Amino acid sequence: MSTPLVISNRDARQLFLERQGLSAPPRVKLTDAGLLALIEGLGFVQVDSIKTVARAHDMILFARNQTYKPQQLVRLLEDERSLFEHWTHDAAVIPTAFYPYWRHRFAREEALLLERWRKWRRPGFEEIFAAVLDRVAGDGPTLSRDLGEKIKKSAGGWWDWHPEKTALEFHWRTGALSICRRQGFQKVYDLTANVVPEAALGETVSHIEYVDWACRSALERLGTATSGEIAAFWDHVTPKEAAAWCAAERDAGRAVEVLIETVDGSKPRKALAPASLADTLAALPEPPARVRFLSPFDPLIRDRKRCLRLFGFDYRIEVFVPAAKRRYGYYAFPILEGARLIGRIDMKRDGETLSVINLWPEPGVRMGAGRLEAIDAELERHRRFIGAERVVLSEAADRILNP
Repeated sequence: MSTPLVISNRDARQLFLERQGLSAPPRVKLTDAGLLALIEGLGFVQVDSIKTVARAHDMILFARNQTYKPQQLVRLLEDERSLFEHWTHDAAVIPTAFYPYWRHRFAREEALLLERWRKWRRPGFEEIFAAVLDRVAGDGPTLSRDLGEKIKKSAGGWWDWHPEKTALEFHWRTGALSICRRQGFQKVYDLTANVVPEAALGETVSHIEYVDWACRSALERLGTATSGEIAAFWDHVTPKEAAAWCAAERDAGRAVEVLIETVDGSKPRKALAPASLADTLAALPEPPARVRFLSPFDPLIRDRKRCLRLFGFDYRIEVFVPAAKRRYGYYAFPILEGARLIGRIDMKRDGETLSVINLWPEPGVRMGAGRLEAIDAELERHRRFIGAERVVLSEAADRILNP
């Protein structure tokens, strides 16, 4: 048995940054076609309702190209239909080219959700589900508030929505309905045949092709991964299916086992990589040295354990942590500088102001003049991006940024 290739922590970080679209020049004019290519490269972009500065999906894309405009994403979603909204491990914007693979997801979701429904069964749900689908078919684009009681009964999960809202979500999750647009941040549902292009609807793939695509595309976007990380990337295939795929790729010589060095010098971690990895590493670009603020839902930090191993950055969203127990802010943004995560910043939009509440450098990070200027420049980029008139620092932030 050959000795596994050892990947240095530096190379592992640079590989992951490149796979996550963070090594490309951030100032090159981003066309709509370029934006679609960027999202295809990432695989998907997570959508989240919290908006302290800008929506998560907009911040994810802006971190990769500072010429990005949110209207571009709207065009691709609502006009060109080259993107669609559905579910990976969470709600996400996904290239329509991947839609044929989602049919397998729809079937799995239907089985899972109907099993939950049977456990929490309520009288008349079958009739309501059918009636809601008929209503959308007749009326066209529909919001939840157009139907039913308009009351969410408790915070116990989506099965506690009013029955009509539950029906809309069920039909969306299982493929009969799609999101045709957002109104504010509210989903507007329509029949999938009215939203997804005919070419994508007409293409089918076998289960074997589906598993191969899900695993291969995950490994491509992660660079190196365990079978568990491959299964978790799209949240499409089972860990057992991913493990079998990894074994088959190794046996066929298309993938090799590698050892990834950690940032703290602890025991290297075993992972799988494409057989061409050595050539990929030799051609890796240096990531831009500039400072960037990342969304808490940025794919670079989505896997918290990988983020800790590669970057030594222990991140947690503290939205649901009581204020008195927060270590950092309500919604602190990680700060990326080149290939290093150097701190976090708590900021929010207040009307026409981008307010900086606080900033926390990572241990060992010195806030020299050049770094402070780079952070100021990123704040100015964000001010322009959200259309605010000014940046205002709190006393705590001012002490750090203007020592």
